Amino acid sequence: MRRLLPALLPVLLAAEFADVNPAVFPPDDPRAKALPRMVAADAKRRMQEANLRESKAFAAVKTREQWEAFRDARLAALRKSLGTFPEPPKDLRIVATRKHAGDGYELHDLVYETRPGWWVSANLYLPAKPPEKMPGILISHSHHTSKTNGELQDTGMTWARAGTAVLVPDHLGHGERRQHDFRTEADYPKPFRVSRQDYFFRYNANLQLTAVGDSLMGWMVWDLMRGVDVLLKQPRIDSNRLILIGAVAGGGDPAGVTAALDPRIACAIPFNFGGWQPESRAQENPDRDFAWFGDGYWESTRGLRGGAAGGFAHYAIVGSVAPRKLIHAHEFAWNPKDDPAWPRLQTIFGFYGQPDDRLAFAHGTGTLKGQPPESSHCTHVGAVHRKMIYPTLKAWFDMPIPTEFSQRRPSDDLLCWTDGARKELMPRKLHEVLTDLAAERAAEARQRLDSPEKLRKEWAAVLGDVGEVPANPKLFEGETTDVPGGNLKRFALETADGVTIPFVLVRPTEVQGKPAVVVMVAQGGKAAVLKERADTIREFLKAGVAVCLPDVRGTGETRAGTSADRGSSRTSLSQTEQILGRTVLGSQSRDLRTVLEWLRGYADVDGKKLAVWGDSFAAANPPDRKLAAPLDAPDPPAVAEPGAGTLALLAGLFEDVAAIYAGGLVPDSAVLGSPYVYVPHEAVVPGMLTLGRPGLGNRQVPNAAEMLKRLSQPTR
Repeated sequence: MRRLLPALLPVLLAAEFADVNPAVFPPDDPRAKALPRMVAADAKRRMQEANLRESKAFAAVKTREQWEAFRDARLAALRKSLGTFPEPPKDLRIVATRKHAGDGYELHDLVYETRPGWWVSANLYLPAKPPEKMPGILISHSHHTSKTNGELQDTGMTWARAGTAVLVPDHLGHGERRQHDFRTEADYPKPFRVSRQDYFFRYNANLQLTAVGDSLMGWMVWDLMRGVDVLLKQPRIDSNRLILIGAVAGGGDPAGVTAALDPRIACAIPFNFGGWQPESRAQENPDRDFAWFGDGYWESTRGLRGGAAGGFAHYAIVGSVAPRKLIHAHEFAWNPKDDPAWPRLQTIFGFYGQPDDRLAFAHGTGTLKGQPPESSHCTHVGAVHRKMIYPTLKAWFDMPIPTEFSQRRPSDDLLCWTDGARKELMPRKLHEVLTDLAAERAAEARQRLDSPEKLRKEWAAVLGDVGEVPANPKLFEGETTDVPGGNLKRFALETADGVTIPFVLVRPTEVQGKPAVVVMVAQGGKAAVLKERADTIREFLKAGVAVCLPDVRGTGETRAGTSADRGSSRTSLSQTEQILGRTVLGSQSRDLRTVLEWLRGYADVDGKKLAVWGDSFAAANPPDRKLAAPLDAPDPPAVAEPGAGTLALLAGLFEDVAAIYAGGLVPDSAVLGSPYVYVPHEAVVPGMLTLGRPGLGNRQVPNAAEMLKRLSQPTR
C-alpha cells in the first residue's frame, strides 16, 4: 500500500484542484447572478447608444444637402464593411445553355461569370413578342428556395407575358450553386431537414467569407450587380426601367443594399428590409430600441457588419435609393403608424419633391403566426403582394398591369448547368475560390506588414476594440482557499464600461521573493483550467510560479451558454458585436490585457515576469468521424475552440510577456478546406486568414517546462 501512495498522489492532488469552486462571488450574490447576463446587457446598452446616436444625427438633417452628406458618409462605411469588390468584368461572360418556349413567353437557362471561375445560374424570362422597349426586373430570391420555386415561375411568366424581361438568378449557396452535399434524406444516415440546408449553409459561407475579409452580403450584392449587366445586354431593354425585387425572407436584404449602391436600378422593392419586420414589436422609445441596424441573427444579411459603428441603418440604406424610386414592402399586414422607419423615408424622399412620386408601399395580410388565407404567407413574392405592386409600377413606369398566369414547368426545365457546360466552364466551389483568394491576400500582407507595429495596427483594426486598457478598474477582493502547493485568492476587475472580469490568483506556498505569473485562459474559464490542467498548475506552483485564471467575457462565470453552434447565444453575441464594429475576440483580448496590466502593479507578484497560456478543452472528433454533416443533424461533429490559443498569440503581439503557449489552434483548412466549418463564430475575425498569425519569435513555447525556462531568464 505504501508503494501505491506515490503513484496515487498526483491523481489525488489533481482531484483536489478539480473540486475547488473558483467562483468569485457567492451564488446568492446579485453580482454572481448578473455575470452570465453581463456581456449581453453591455452589448444591448451599446446598441441602444448607437440607435440614439443615429436617431439624433438624422433628426438634425433638415435639407437635401444635409441628407446627401449624411447618406454619402454611410454608404462609404457600408461599402467598406462589405469587403473588397473586384473590377467589373469588361465583357461579362454569359453562356446560354437551354431555351424553352412557353405560352406568350420564352424561358432561357443561362450562366454568367461574376468572378474568375465563379458562375451564377439564372433563368431569364422574355416576352415571346417583345415590345420596342421593355422594362427589366431582377429578382433576389428568398432564403427558402431557389429559382425553380413555383412563385418565382409565376412571377417571371406573368411579367414576361406583359412585355417585361425578368431575370431570376440563384444566390450563392442555393439551387445549382449549392455548396454542400445534402439534397435528400439518403445523403446522411441520420434525420435532418433537407429543405433548409441551403439556408442554413449561409452560416458557413459567411464564416468563410469573413475569414478572408469579405462578407456574404458583399458577394450576393456583387452577383446581383452583374445580373443588372445581364439585363442590360438584352435587346430592346429600357435602361431607365430596371426594377429590383427582393423576396420576402432573406431576399430583400441584398436587394436593398444592391439598389443603394447601383444607380442603374430605377426602382427597388426590397421586402422586409429597411423598416418593420414580421417579428417586430412596438416600442415605447423606438429611437432607442428599434432594430435600426438589424439584430445578432446567425444569418449575417440580417445585421450588416459594422452597421451600428458606421451608422448605415437599414432605412438609410434603402433611403439612399432616392431620388430613384422605392416601394417599402412587407410580407404581412403593415401599419405605417407602427413602423418608425416610414416617416424617416418620407422625409428623405420629400427632399426630392412630393414623396408619393417616388415612394410607395406594398404589404400582405395577417401575421407571421397566422395561417392562410387570413395570413399572406408566401415563399418569395405571392400574388397578393404582386397585385399591390402592379398599380405603382403602372403609374411610375407605364408598365401594363399583368394578368396573373401560372403554368409551372418541371424543375428540370429551369436547370442551367449541362454536363457539357460544366466540363467546358469548370465552375468552382466557394471554399476553392476563397482558398486561393486568402493565399493571394496573405502574400500581399506579408509584403505590407513588415514590422510588428504594422501587424499590431492591422490586427487592431480587424479586432475592433483593443485600444488602451481601462485605467484603474474597480477591484473586488474575495475569499482565499488553500489548494495543493499554494493558496487561491479570488478577485474581480470592474472596467469602466460595466464589464466585470472575475479571476483567481493561485500563489505558491513556498516561494522566495515575488513569483512570476502564468495567466491561463480557456473557453471553459478558470474552472475548466483547474480541472483539465491540474498537473500543469501543480508544476508551476512547485517551481515557485503563480498562476492567474481569468474569466474573460463570455467564458467561465461570464458565459451565457455552452453551445457554440449556429443558433447559440454565443453566435448571436458575436454577430451583434460585429454589427457594433467590434469582435468578441477583440473584447476578450482587451480583458486579458486588463488583467495583465493589473498584475504588473500587484505588489505580491513579479509584474515584470508574466507569461500567457491559452488552451482548448474541446472534445476531439474521433478519426472515423465524418465531418461532412447537415447543420441541423442530431449529434453533430464537435466544434473546435481555438479562441483561447488565439488570445495567447494576441497577448504576445500587443503586450510585453516573457512566454506564450497557444494550444487548440486550428489550421486554416478548418475554415476554408471544405464547405463544412466547425469553428465558432466568435473565433473567426474579419480578414484573419489574410494577416497571418502574430509572429512571436522565440517567446512561443511548446509546453510548461519550456515556459518555466523562459520565466527563469533574467528580466530584460
